[in-house]
Amino acid sequence: QVQLVESGGGLVQAGGSLRLSCAASGRTFTSYAMGWFRQAPGKEREFVAAISWSGGSTYYADSVKGRFTISRDNAKNTVYLQMNSLKPEDTAVYYCSAASIMTMSEGLYNYWGQGTQVTVSS
Repeated sequence: QVQLVESGGGLVQAGGSLRLSCAASGRTFTSYAMGWFRQAPGKEREFVAAISWSGGSTYYADSVKGRFTISRDNAKNTVYLQMNSLKPEDTAVYYCSAASIMTMSEGLYNYWGQGTQVTVSS
């Protein structure tokens, strides 16, 4: 089992920045690739970004490419999502997740956090 706890969400104006953190506990953190997903009101959950177990490979949704950066600190068992140039359409609950491989496929993620709310005002 892996337990994931997100933090860092909040209210920010358009153009601003936030950094989300996801602290992992339980099984070996480096066994897992990590991903961030988000779900806006009335919409399905969607992929945002993923990072390999080593941090050497990353992948982003087109909608956030160039604005968001995923990273991890394996010594701290933590994955981050740096979000810059935020837009109102980035408003959503953001979820951290763990999978055995780096993937954008939601169904392959075995473990999920409870989510953290990000609200971007115009």
